[in-house]
Amino acid sequence: MQKKKKGLFSKFLDGVEKVGNKLPHPVTIFFLLCLLIIGVSAILAAFDISLTYTKVDTKTNEIVTVTDSVKSLLSVDGIRYMLTSMVTNFTGFAPLGSVLVPMLGVGLAEQVGLISAMIKKLVLSTPKGLITAVVVFAGVMSNVAGDAGYIVLVPLGAIIFGSFGRNPIAGLAAAFAGVSGGFSANLILGTIDPLLSGISTEAAKIADPNYFVSPMANYFFMAVSVVLIVILGTIVTQKIVEPRLGKYEGKIDENENVTTITKDEKRGLRFALISFIVLTVIILAMTIPSNGILRSEAGELIAAGSPFMDSIVVIILLAFIVPGIAYGIGAKTIRNDKDVEKALSMSIKSMSSYVVMVFFAAQFVNYFNYTNVGTLIAVKGAELLQSLNFQGLPLLVCFILMCGFINLFMGSASAKWAIMAPIFIPIFMGIGLSPEATQVAFRIGDSVTNLITPLMTYFALIAVTLQKYDKKAGMGTLISTMVPYSIVFTIGWTILLIVWYLIGLPLGPGAPIFLG
Repeated sequence: MQKKKKGLFSKFLDGVEKVGNKLPHPVTIFFLLCLLIIGVSAILAAFDISLTYTKVDTKTNEIVTVTDSVKSLLSVDGIRYMLTSMVTNFTGFAPLGSVLVPMLGVGLAEQVGLISAMIKKLVLSTPKGLITAVVVFAGVMSNVAGDAGYIVLVPLGAIIFGSFGRNPIAGLAAAFAGVSGGFSANLILGTIDPLLSGISTEAAKIADPNYFVSPMANYFFMAVSVVLIVILGTIVTQKIVEPRLGKYEGKIDENENVTTITKDEKRGLRFALISFIVLTVIILAMTIPSNGILRSEAGELIAAGSPFMDSIVVIILLAFIVPGIAYGIGAKTIRNDKDVEKALSMSIKSMSSYVVMVFFAAQFVNYFNYTNVGTLIAVKGAELLQSLNFQGLPLLVCFILMCGFINLFMGSASAKWAIMAPIFIPIFMGIGLSPEATQVAFRIGDSVTNLITPLMTYFALIAVTLQKYDKKAGMGTLISTMVPYSIVFTIGWTILLIVWYLIGLPLGPGAPIFLG
């Protein structure tokens, strides 16, 4: 039988994987990156590089002028910073607690058999042809709950695909593509909408003191984007990623006996469902009333800083641990408190390699922020785009590509937008494009390269999850797997915005793409 020839793109991905996997272990990579940023910061600081720019203060929503300089980590202050901040860099790294706390519940649910039973139920009730779209769609929608998708859905995507007899790495990739690549798209407003619109409003006031950007400014476009991302994510998974990965040769425990559910499992699922309904009623009682316990003093529920959004991690923990214990009792996999403690301990034990990686990743991310190198890249990139003197649609497309590039080095969407909005919103307004149009272009660029940058805060978690299914997998494996999604999402989403631009459709309620 003649071996099928690989296309140019497939050879490119193989090359990315091969080169990437020749790199050291991810822990070593982050350690080397720390050394790199130490050296780069010292060199740039020696040239006394400084930058003055306007930005929106995200705490006060006021336009401020900031003068920053690159800080050397080899200076007296820099050395002191590295030595005194090492512990807090690690313990204060946002994904650490956000991952470990929910994993107590997820791990318990997995250990007692709830996850396996739920997957069996899904396998028996979901048409095989729809499962990819369901996983991608769930990933896109998960961003309304903050970072829950990274913690829960990406590992589940792998298990779900494995349960269907498909390559679990493809399931991981599909879920990751939806969660991260489709970050800005949603059918429901999330915390990112009011955050970005507040920054956009202040930037727009530079050109028009009375301009207001609503949190719903991009709703129409982002709702349609959900359909686009699901379609593109499904096509890339089934036509590019899965064929390239081939048949999975490893063993998946969750894939055993998926065609039948035992009486004990059925009883356990009933107990879990009842407990989940009770928990849901309690949470609804704290969120639905206008003065609910989990609402802010202003009565806001889905808003940055609201008790509900700040409790998401704990709610995820409860959503798994309560039904998990109920299932264990019903299915007789939990007989006493020692079984519960054992399951909780096993869930944390499985995350030990992630904790080690996070220690070094946290140092690098904080060193990068401390030195202002990321800010330098963002500001200089903005100045470069300004100097090109593009107009209209070419400017919009270049802006998307530039935002995607900067996103490789500067992860925080709000931090980037606080710097870029005061520069580009007035420029775009000057050529007749609305602040809402500038914001939507930024959101596209800010999403599509999340999948391929190690500076994305949950990248280490995804890498560790990948290694559960391929012990030899490295950064190259993950990046090469996700590159097709990043490229296709960039092209598809940009084309959607071009069509929107040419037709002149509103981006949201009362949010035209052109100024009137």
